[in-house]
Amino acid sequence: MFGAVVVGLGTAGWVRIRDMLTPQPGSPAEKLAVKGFISRRSLNTHQGVSQISMEEALSREDIHLAFICTENDTHEESIRTFLQAGKHVCVEYPMTMSYKAALELWDLAQKKEVILHEEHIELLTEDFKELKKVAEGKVLQEGTLHFTGGALKPGFGFPAFSGIARLTWLVDLFGQLSVTEASLEEDSANSYSKMTAKLLTSDNRPLTWVEERQTGLPREKKINFVFDSCTVTQIPPAPRGTVGLFMQDLIHFSAKLLGQVSPKELQREKVRILHCLELADRIQQLCQS
Repeated sequence: MFGAVVVGLGTAGWVRIRDMLTPQPGSPAEKLAVKGFISRRSLNTHQGVSQISMEEALSREDIHLAFICTENDTHEESIRTFLQAGKHVCVEYPMTMSYKAALELWDLAQKKEVILHEEHIELLTEDFKELKKVAEGKVLQEGTLHFTGGALKPGFGFPAFSGIARLTWLVDLFGQLSVTEASLEEDSANSYSKMTAKLLTSDNRPLTWVEERQTGLPREKKINFVFDSCTVTQIPPAPRGTVGLFMQDLIHFSAKLLGQVSPKELQREKVRILHCLELADRIQQLCQS
């Protein structure tokens, strides 16, 4: 069994605890046992799981891994602390707020011979799986992905990092990308921001990614992908999956711990994650230059 601590008790943290207490029957997630949680707040024991200190989590031999579910701008420090202690880490995206820091952390995980896993539940949604089927075998001519949502909370970071789930969609659909232009409009008095990034695929097909946020804006993704044979303007509807998104991610992480994920797949995932963080870094640089 792998003992786990959950760091941060927002929605994601509670879901992690719930899923470890009631794992998918017959799945690798049954090999995980939650040993405690860490929070800045003083909280009562939850479903038999007690609050513990960071020092205790780092020193206990029966705690082998940590789930980092705190604000985005705290991820890097927490990951580094647990890796240094020889613990495996599963972190909510984005792993870090810079490409350079992500490289350092991956090198540290390799040196310590532990697993570093960045959660990407957006790739596990049924609607994305349907969209991927629609795009399969088609040649992109040009495309746009426009996300809208509420104003960002403090600690979520620059829009290219806080919105990296959408960038991951584009990379997973169309392969490696490059950034040609990026801009950021802001109206802090009205809690408004709009980031626009111009991207190119490896065969020079243009993509535009927009992250637009303001209090009260509906949370939705608008797409317009022009292919050689058709134009897709709506994300295909899909029935909800029988296994929850965080449970799917928990199973995948557990499979890595058990050595059930091939080195080729691990490397492919690492390359994609680092590529997205590198793109986000470049977009931020262009917006701030």
